[in-house]
Amino acid sequence: MIELLHGRPTLPDLFGWVEAGHPGTHGVPGLHAIRVEEHLTDEAYVLRAELPGLDPARDVEITVEGGLLTLRAERAAELTEKHRTEFRYGTFARCVRLPAGAKGDKATAVYQDGVLTITVPVPRAKSGTTTIPVRHG
Repeated sequence: MIELLHGRPTLPDLFGWVEAGHPGTHGVPGLHAIRVEEHLTDEAYVLRAELPGLDPARDVEITVEGGLLTLRAERAAELTEKHRTEFRYGTFARCVRLPAGAKGDKATAVYQDGVLTITVPVPRAKSGTTTIPVRHG
């Protein structure tokens, strides 16, 4: 539910609503979305995912199948202080369609400062025109 302050939605609640999806849509219980940004350069598709506090070798799985890149992560963290304990856990996933011609088998991934960057090469499309040399006979 979005709380109102002076008739306006409060930002944290508004962001929570956006991340949860539009009303009436149903997600998979226990599965949370991963915040991402993506862009296409002349040579590659680049996806950056916000995944702070994870061990990428243990907690992150990246697969490419049928032109879809799937990113899954699992968090299980517990913080114990003198008079309180706090835990955060959950499974996170994001699936994106790769651009035509993307070379998923050549993808690379780098994790730094809580951000996972996945780069998938996308060769430049060749021109539809072919020049045929004429030999002197």
